[in-house]
Amino acid sequence: MSASTPSGNAPVATPPAAVAPLAVPRGLQILTVPGLHGSGPAHWQSRWEARHPDWQRIEQHDWSRPSLPLWSERVSEGVMRARRVARGGAVLVAHSFGCLATLRQAALDPVGIAGALLVAPADPDKFGVGALLPTWKLPFPTILIASRDDPWMVQRTAFSWGALWGSELVDAGTAGHINADSGLGEWPDGMGYLATLLQRIALQDLQSDVSGTWESSVELGCTTPYI
Repeated sequence: MSASTPSGNAPVATPPAAVAPLAVPRGLQILTVPGLHGSGPAHWQSRWEARHPDWQRIEQHDWSRPSLPLWSERVSEGVMRARRVARGGAVLVAHSFGCLATLRQAALDPVGIAGALLVAPADPDKFGVGALLPTWKLPFPTILIASRDDPWMVQRTAFSWGALWGSELVDAGTAGHINADSGLGEWPDGMGYLATLLQRIALQDLQSDVSGTWESSVELGCTTPYI
């Protein structure tokens, strides 16, 4: 993915390159974090899990009840399990309300979270949970992907939140809620952004040896509309 880092959040027109088989660096565990009602078999999260059986899904006790405290607790449990087998921690691949659960856990305790792909986050204000989310730059790399016609979050609002978190911002075009109804199939562009996130995590590990911090640059990618 090409990058541009002028002042402000400037668009970058070049989408990610074609997706190659994803190689997850040793020491990292991928955790998928679905949204309300879970992700069915046609959802890109489920398709990715089928291709990568070593990935783990964060399961909720009640997929129909969007309780941020309960959902973030399940994320916490998943991160703790991941740390037992992956010294580098968990990479969270979240969608919709799963993004809010991921971010809530990051606000409570970011330890063990190596990075997060935040796809079509639900609007915190619609669920009355904005005050429970971080309003600061997160200590790990994140990429936030939002579409121009998402019924659950206006794109500019999603990007405003992402700027607070220090996320790289990706314009997914007119892809709705970036779910099974969007007709994405296995969503190779999304897999490409996950590969980019893994590269960012590896870069952070190198930079932390020198400075102990990760300095992100906010990017905005643009893909061809899906619908």
